[in-house]
This record gives sequence, structure tokens and C-alpha cells, in this order.
Amino acid sequence: MRNARTMKPSIGRTSPTDWTAIRKAIACAPLPRGYRFELLQRREIRCVIDALAEWFPDIAVGSASCYLSEAFFAEDVFFADAPEKDVLVVLIRKKRELAGIFSCERDASSLALYARLGVVAPGHRGLGLAHASLVLAEAIGRQMKMGMVYAMATLKVPHVQRAFETLDWQLIGIAPGLDRELVAPGVVKRVYEAVYAKVLVAKSRLLRPRARNLTARTRAFFNMLFPSERLEGAR
Repeated sequence: MRNARTMKPSIGRTSPTDWTAIRKAIACAPLPRGYRFELLQRREIRCVIDALAEWFPDIAVGSASCYLSEAFFAEDVFFADAPEKDVLVVLIRKKRELAGIFSCERDASSLALYARLGVVAPGHRGLGLAHASLVLAEAIGRQMKMGMVYAMATLKVPHVQRAFETLDWQLIGIAPGLDRELVAPGVVKRVYEAVYAKVLVAKSRLLRPRARNLTARTRAFFNMLFPSERLEGAR
């Protein structure tokens, strides 16, 4: 935990760009031929909710269950015709058919982007759409001058983990019991999830920790995650 202190805004701090700056990232993100990304529009909210409930029944519980609520979209999701909100929803379409849904959330204070949700319709799986959504998340983060992008990956199946690793996102930990999932009809359990991240700024902009400020276990974990930044003993 951080020390309790008052944080004052620094002079000349660069504010994150607003969501309108991401249109270029959406237009240029790679997708299989015939597919396209597009921003969610209000008239599509009900369709998106119904699709998520059908494609991903586990969404009924846990942190992503908010995506089944029209109130969530009204209160927290960005639309081009309204003031800025922190949650973005992007659709994947093949012609008029809805093939997938991607959502991310920005933290304007820390300049970090959370790749929050990615779901592909059953009939469009295996074509690299989930992979393309992660490429889009990184492109959005860079377009908006974010310092890092991060996400959680289920441990139910390995293909999500492989997608992150193929794109050089780093596994930075396993979160025990962070979220809930429907693991069987009527059975809800807290689950382990892998935490992946990708730094979007130059290494020179990262403050390297001092070995003397880390416990032996923390230092060993740091060295395992970041061998090129290895900390040798307390100094």
C-alpha cells in the first residue's frame, strides 16, 4: 500500500486524451478480412446485452455482470453523443452480424487502461478476433498516452493466456479469489485469475525500486518477474 499523503497535481502534467482520439486506433486495428471494429451506439445496447447473455452465460455473476444492465451502459459507458465516460465498448461486426464485443476502462488519474471484457460469438471463434481485441487495447492505450494496459485471464482454458503471451503481455501474478464465476448450474465460486500487463512507456520513465525497500520475498518475486532489472541484496 502507498503511504497516506496528499497528492498534488504536478505542473505541466499531460492529461489523457479523450475517447474521440481513438477512432484512428479502431480504424487501423487488424482484423480478418470482412470484419470491422465500430463504437457501440445507444440503439444497440439491448442487442449487446442479449448477445453477452447467450454467448457467455458465466457473465451472470462476478465483475462483468454489470454488462447485463442497461443502467450500467447509461451511467458508465461512453457514447459519441454524450459527455466523456470512462468505459468504452467496441463491437466486432461481419457485415451486419455482431461477431464480438470488447470493452476497456481508463483510469485518468494513473493513465492506465484496463482491458476489461472480450467476448466472441461462438460461430466466429478460432479466427483471431480475441487476439485482435488485445491488439486494439494496446493501440487505444498508446493513442491515449496511457502508461500501461492490463487485463485478467481466466484459468479455465489456456487459449486466452496464450493470446496475451503471443503479444508479449507479461504475466505479473495470479489473483486468488478476485472474482466470482458460475462454475456449474447454480454453483458460484471465487476463482483464480492470471494478471497480464504491458508497459506502454519507455523504461527510462519507470522508477526502479531500491533493494533496501523490499523484503526478501518481494525482492525475489521482483527478480523473477523482471530479470533484466535484477535487484541484488539490500543496498
